[in-house]
Amino acid sequence: MSERTTSISDQPSTERAEPGQSVEPHLARGLGNRHIQLLAIGGAIGTGLFMGSGKTISLAGPSVIFVYMIIGFMLFFVMRAMGEILLSNLNYKSFSDFAGDILGPWAGFFTGWSYWFFWVVTGVADIVAIAGYVDKLAPGTPLWIPALITPVVLILLNLPTVKAFGEAEFWFAIIKVVAILALIATGVVMIATNFTSPSGAVANLANMWNDGGMFPHGMFGFILGFQIAIFAFAGIELVGTAAAETKDPEKNLPRAINSIPIRVLLFYVGALVVIMAVNPWRSIDAASSPFIGMFTLAGLGIAAVVINLVVLTSAASSANSGIYSTSRMVYGLAQDGNAPKAFGKLSVRKVPQNALLFSCIFLLAGLVLLYAGDSVIGAFTIVTSVASVLTMFVWSMILISYIAFRRRRPELHEASAFKMPGSAFMPYVVLAFFVFMLVALAQAEDTRLALVVAPVWFLLLGAAWYFNRQTPLQQARIEEWKAEGASVPVVSSGKA
Repeated sequence: MSERTTSISDQPSTERAEPGQSVEPHLARGLGNRHIQLLAIGGAIGTGLFMGSGKTISLAGPSVIFVYMIIGFMLFFVMRAMGEILLSNLNYKSFSDFAGDILGPWAGFFTGWSYWFFWVVTGVADIVAIAGYVDKLAPGTPLWIPALITPVVLILLNLPTVKAFGEAEFWFAIIKVVAILALIATGVVMIATNFTSPSGAVANLANMWNDGGMFPHGMFGFILGFQIAIFAFAGIELVGTAAAETKDPEKNLPRAINSIPIRVLLFYVGALVVIMAVNPWRSIDAASSPFIGMFTLAGLGIAAVVINLVVLTSAASSANSGIYSTSRMVYGLAQDGNAPKAFGKLSVRKVPQNALLFSCIFLLAGLVLLYAGDSVIGAFTIVTSVASVLTMFVWSMILISYIAFRRRRPELHEASAFKMPGSAFMPYVVLAFFVFMLVALAQAEDTRLALVVAPVWFLLLGAAWYFNRQTPLQQARIEEWKAEGASVPVVSSGKA
């Protein structure tokens, strides 16, 4: 085990120092069941659904519902793999912890910093989205104002206790859930009453297949639909970064993970079916949110304004989650000697404030992107594509860690009460799916850029690790990991 994983207490608030000793503050388990449940929902419902689904529909047509179902199905296994490992050792703070412990210190370094970079890039995408929707709500507002105010607000939301973050994210998620349920209810009424739009289109489920069938652009269009859709799920692993701050993780983490299929069917598939049944898919504007478009079509002007606010809130929620995740990830990296020591310090309220401020600074890159790009949706597509490659790398590291976990620690897998279904073969199926996703990203020019940026990032990360691994601390951790591996019999469990 790494030094860090053996020093974490489940109940840090009750720790007492021996006479003459001092105890470093630890992350507090301040997130209850309702926090972790809504945190999981908020992670599953991202800006990509509200803002990116219009472009996804234009690329794939009605087959977009299968796109979201397939991605959701695959990510369920990623989450189950993550959950099984986290519950095998409650000293793990996050998946970066177990990657470093199971695969070696290099894996913790690459996973942690890539996840940090992913959320920074995602935060920039959220800033871009927020600026775009502020402009719609208050035309003429300089883009730099929301791009500057948002990081400040996020700092204020995260500097108090983790429970304060949990409360903020709880209500952010509630707003998103209510908005989607309201959209589905409105759409059902429009379909039931055969609503006719100004263009003459009648709301009917048959709109799903009447115009070119379910696959109007063929398999190529279907594949292109995965490009933007994958980003909508980015953040679904967020409950994994909150593991060290979750009360009763043995009960709350499985609940949050097992509800993923229901969320995907209701929030993604349900909402998109209603949207395309009311508004024929060819008439949906790829550059705007179909959620806003449907309420506008229904003649609910005030509702359209409210949805604009909801989408803005969704982007703020995503950025808020990102800042939380990055601060905890950098804090963990610092604990392992993979980041400056200053980032491994906690405030008196047990919040890694130095790591938090460090991450927020990078969100200001959204300012540059907003003024450098041709359009908000163009900037959003480029940034989300880079984020998609990074998050797939992190998901892949979770699966690779799981494969090694079953081989190196078969007794823990056998003893697990939360085994991953199909554990002997599903990790390989999902990894093959991620390879397919990279092929999909290579098909369009605006998303192909991500396949150029990501290798540059990994080269820089490799160079950083080359120098960092020379330090005495890392050399000691590497030797410890090798010694543990040598003492573990290489036995693979044949049971799934």
